[in-house]
Amino acid sequence: MHNLTTNFIGRLRARDGAAWFELWETFGPVLRSQLARWGRGRIGVETVQDLSQDTMVALAGAIDRHDPSKGARFSTWLLAIAKYTLGDEMDRRTAQKRGGGAKPLTLDSDTGLQPPSNAASPDERYELEVFDAKVEAALRALERDVDMLDFETFRLRTLEGKSGREVALALGTSEPTVSRRLARARTRLQDLLFDVFARYSFTDEEWTEMERNGLGRVPNKTEDVAFDESIAEIYARIAMRRAGDRTPEPR
Repeated sequence: MHNLTTNFIGRLRARDGAAWFELWETFGPVLRSQLARWGRGRIGVETVQDLSQDTMVALAGAIDRHDPSKGARFSTWLLAIAKYTLGDEMDRRTAQKRGGGAKPLTLDSDTGLQPPSNAASPDERYELEVFDAKVEAALRALERDVDMLDFETFRLRTLEGKSGREVALALGTSEPTVSRRLARARTRLQDLLFDVFARYSFTDEEWTEMERNGLGRVPNKTEDVAFDESIAEIYARIAMRRAGDRTPEPR
């Protein structure tokens, strides 16, 4: 397991507010989407929001007992906590209807992360959303980290698919300058992707998802183009999901 992973877990255990906000900012939308699918129309938007926050509270209660080296994927970790949180809410509602008390939320005494035997396992859609959330976190970091014109060049050229000439005209610069700014932003994004995936990968399988999806470090211009196309495809998928459209099936 990468040192960035263990360091991040350490920050969570130390109740580092910035680390918890980062976790919520990155994966809160994924949790809300998954909880809504599990609810199957039985719970409203506000309840989904509350449950996603409750999931973070439950995660905070379990983090001290979690050992990420035991082989569970990061995505499975989040999913198990969310499953227990939703189950607790459903138990509470059932108990209210019957006039009884609700069974308290319980977590595995060893890791705090194991779902009950009948829990839904992660599906492709959920795993795709977790992957996309990691990429989006790196893109947000890129916007904060690089020169404004470098990011704007990257946004127009890669995310919006404009030609080098169109970007040069839009920014009042030359095409060679566009190429230089794009290269700087791309290189920095590759570093940020490495950091994000190292932080949120508990298994080798998760770590290699970057390479499998065309986001590895690129040594030549041909692979630069492939990298940019992969980022553009992921960005378009994120935008479509936010617009409320159906998430495309993974390739």
